[in-house]
Amino acid sequence: MVAITILAVVIIGLFLWLMSSYNTLVRLKVQAGNAWADIDVQLKRRHDLVPNLVETVKGYAGHERQTLENVIAARNRAVAAQGPAAQAEAEGLLTGALRQLFAVAEAYPQLRAVETFADLQKKLGELEETIQNARRYYNAVVRDFNTDIEQFPSNIVAGMFHFTEREFFELKDEEERAVPKVSFQAPAS
Repeated sequence: MVAITILAVVIIGLFLWLMSSYNTLVRLKVQAGNAWADIDVQLKRRHDLVPNLVETVKGYAGHERQTLENVIAARNRAVAAQGPAAQAEAEGLLTGALRQLFAVAEAYPQLRAVETFADLQKKLGELEETIQNARRYYNAVVRDFNTDIEQFPSNIVAGMFHFTEREFFELKDEEERAVPKVSFQAPAS
């Protein structure tokens, strides 16, 4: 009778542990999906802002055709990218193209004075910060999820229920990591 009671307690304990581990993995998986959806929303806002920015610059610096085409091409690649790794790479290219656009805009004081352009550059700066925060949160959740998948004993549960690691949303090099410069104050004379 004592052996049956001990066996029952062990089985119940294992079941509770299995249930707890499974629920933790599910919670982290859902949080990672939600965090990725937040990044996706912010990136869409950024992608929607880029054509307006290009059109505003085009009105003042239309002969900078190659730079404008590079920005649109980078934006289109970013919109089409799938998954965190591909999205991060495409967003890095878009960030570089926007830097080129801002460098071109520096040469046009009349453009810097346009209210629409100032509003767009302010919105882009705010979006870049929001994207950075969303990316940081997503990567933290993915880190916790991936850690649980690899740590013993939760790795047993992860294997049983086919949980797989998620990709981080990482930029490849330091230049891509920098927030684009969106300040268009006239240079000091």
